[in-house]
Amino acid sequence: MTILLVEDEEKLVEILKKALGREHYTVDTALDGEAGLEKALKNTYDLIVLDLMLPKRDGLEVCEELRRRGVHTPIVILTARGLPTDRVSGLDLGADDYLTKPFEMDELLARIRAILRRRKTTDSLVLKVGDLVMDTKSHEVTRGGKRLALTPKEYRLLDTLMRHKGEVLSRQLLLSSAWGPDFKETNFQLNVHMKYLRNKVDKDLGKPLINTVRGVGYAIKE
Repeated sequence: MTILLVEDEEKLVEILKKALGREHYTVDTALDGEAGLEKALKNTYDLIVLDLMLPKRDGLEVCEELRRRGVHTPIVILTARGLPTDRVSGLDLGADDYLTKPFEMDELLARIRAILRRRKTTDSLVLKVGDLVMDTKSHEVTRGGKRLALTPKEYRLLDTLMRHKGEVLSRQLLLSSAWGPDFKETNFQLNVHMKYLRNKVDKDLGKPLINTVRGVGYAIKE
């Protein structure tokens, strides 16, 4: 199993890497919030250990952005902030657990094991629209049993559409979900990516599922 460790204290990073390695976890690291967010969006991890007080981008902001972008990887927050309001904020933004520094390594490892056990039984979310199937854990997408090769942006667009099956989604929402809240892309880029996505999802594979709603945006429905 692979864990992303987002922590700016390099000595603590080395300690945690050794401890997690002894438990047979593969550990990827990031030393600031921006790098952590980029890795979490680009790669698939089994769990993220996330510090709050990070350079470039605060851990709470990273957690919120990941959840908003549809990343459901379990998150354990580590922080020197011990106030109940900090704990509540982290959990409300989508974190799965919260540990205050200094902490016992055995407790962190036990919490990680507990979260991963729960995930095995609960995190098998599969989205379906007709014969279009998306496994959000493996990121595999098929239609009629045929596997579709999607780019990361195409996957995020389709993920957003399928989570809101039957709803008309605005262009602004789709741009934000695929490129982030500070996107500079235009409707032209969205149209191009949606064209590629529709060619992969609908062309020669049966009844079209993705619909253009003129003047508003897009919808997916059976």
